[in-house]
Amino acid sequence: MSTEEDNERIKLLQDFIKIQTPNGNEVEVAKYIGKLFDENGISYKIDEFGDKRANLVAEIGEKKVDDVLVLTGHQDTVTVPNADAWHHDPFGAEIVGDKLYGRGAADMKSGLAAQVRTFIELVKEGYKVPGTLRFIATAGEEFGTPGANRLNDQGISKDVNAMVVGEASDGNVVYAHCGSFNYEIQSKGKSTHSSTPELGINALDGLNEYSNREKHIFDDAPVDEYLGKLVHSITLIKGGDQVNIIPEYGELFGNIRPTLAFDNQHVIDAIQKTVDDINATTDYELTFKVIHSWHPVETSPEKHLVQVAKQAAEKNYQGRDIQLITYKGATDASVFTKGNPNIDVIVLGPDNASVVHQTDEFTTVSSYLDTIKTYKDVVKGYFEK
Repeated sequence: MSTEEDNERIKLLQDFIKIQTPNGNEVEVAKYIGKLFDENGISYKIDEFGDKRANLVAEIGEKKVDDVLVLTGHQDTVTVPNADAWHHDPFGAEIVGDKLYGRGAADMKSGLAAQVRTFIELVKEGYKVPGTLRFIATAGEEFGTPGANRLNDQGISKDVNAMVVGEASDGNVVYAHCGSFNYEIQSKGKSTHSSTPELGINALDGLNEYSNREKHIFDDAPVDEYLGKLVHSITLIKGGDQVNIIPEYGELFGNIRPTLAFDNQHVIDAIQKTVDDINATTDYELTFKVIHSWHPVETSPEKHLVQVAKQAAEKNYQGRDIQLITYKGATDASVFTKGNPNIDVIVLGPDNASVVHQTDEFTTVSSYLDTIKTYKDVVKGYFEK
């Protein structure tokens, strides 16, 4: 907080956190960004699509070369299920020492604010982007990715060469991350009284049969070069209406983290094969349904974007051993790469990845300020090929 400019940077992040966007209300953030861009002569478009949801897209650049670099982040946060457990107001943006507290401080209003400041400061400094620098602020990343899917359907990523996602990474450069695949197994049985179970078909037994097989469905899945072994879990089971009645219906939900070595279609095929086999060899009647399907994203650590980002992070994050890393989470890039699988993608953002979605979520002011400097150097380094 040593300079007036730092105070402006910090105020932006605090204002973002004070705008409450748990699973919605992104339009208020988009309008706030739009006002700042108006003040700085930055062209942008806000796309509202009902119930206070909105995406924002902005561009600067001279388009003398074809390269398109994107900085992107989401405007929504997860909810605050128990505000009383917080030691700091979840929407107060309180600063204590170097920590700035609030829902979304880490995930990911700090990264989003740093990207907004990057655009504003590049313009103020008179930097001429040789190609196109695009900023994409999305709605709904935390649940269902409606914003990114809408943008993907509009063709937002077709001309993109490289993308920086501003999720919290503690200053490290993430060059690969898994997809995320949510699915449901429905089980149809036959109801009867629990005193005569032989007259019915227990729908929960059908789910148990699938659950037992699920442990080994992916045993032979190849190990991915960057992301390692496929991660899969059954996370929710529902069924039954009364303790003395054999249930005629049940449902099971699971989550899988696909890799390029065993991608979403391979996951679908493996689950469907298991369900078909159970239906063919038992009295159970199962149905498989895909809920969400986000794709894995991998970029070789040797790529120009990755190396430029590492150099910029090493320069600007003081006293840190910057690493090239991977992680199991998914981002909006999982959607954008469906429209263009050739995009080079990294995830790079400030602290603190360990408190994402947690009580007393925070970022550090120092890492946020360092991220702005890092993004500016990434932009300049990327276009200086």
